[in-house]
Amino acid sequence: MRTSVIAAAAGSLALTLGLTACGGDSGGGADGSGGDKLVVGATPTPAGEVLTYIQENLAKKNGLDLRITEFTDYVTPNTALQEGSLDANLYQHTPYLKDFNSSKGTDLVPVTEVYLPPMGVYVKDAKKPKDVRKLRTGATVAVPNDTTNEGRALQLLASQGVIGLKKGVGGTATPEDITSNPKKLTIKPLDPAQLPRSLDDLDAAVINNNYALDAGLSPKKDAILLESPKDNPYNNVLAVKKGDEDDPRVKKLAELLTSPEVKRFIEDKYEGSVLPVEGN
Repeated sequence: MRTSVIAAAAGSLALTLGLTACGGDSGGGADGSGGDKLVVGATPTPAGEVLTYIQENLAKKNGLDLRITEFTDYVTPNTALQEGSLDANLYQHTPYLKDFNSSKGTDLVPVTEVYLPPMGVYVKDAKKPKDVRKLRTGATVAVPNDTTNEGRALQLLASQGVIGLKKGVGGTATPEDITSNPKKLTIKPLDPAQLPRSLDDLDAAVINNNYALDAGLSPKKDAILLESPKDNPYNNVLAVKKGDEDDPRVKKLAELLTSPEVKRFIEDKYEGSVLPVEGN
């Protein structure tokens, strides 16, 4: 069963507009009060699709009653996990999780890495350059406005010399850390969910993988620049509230998420647009 949560103001502390509970189930907590159910929050793509594959093909025969609740933003799945309406979530990378804990006072931990959803640079018009280094002088490039993904996007642009960044800023980079900008680009931070919808008004946008897929974009085919998986710190993780790492249901889901069956599903369905973590 998949439950949908529609959140206003994606990427900020969102007001939930709708919650549809499948079959009237309200889910169970990680303390076992809900029986054997494991309620996991996820963004629809790819996390929700990966979890649905497990739910339909692997969970029952492995003794797991998996319930999926989908969210359209990056904040609500963590607040719901902290408050106990979820047992786990799958949608974020560890740098984002750590920053969220620091800024929101939550106590969430990663359990296992599952896949890399590579961030990419996209342009709308087919006539626009297919190389980020050939963007026009003065071009407007939008980036996600949350702390870690903004820095991640700027690092991706810097990897091609389009901008230069202060030494050592890493994934915490902001536009204020830009030290060189030979093309005089205008960097425009936007809510991550708005980026695909804003492409018509931009020269380019650096878009998170899940929102690109939701918008019908193929990261592998459509991005003019895509992150490399080598030494990439942005693998998405299964996360729980601290203390629940050894919950047998969580451990079973972690095992299934890193199974050969799920690896094949990711490889076959996404054809290089989402990459299973090597070693799984």
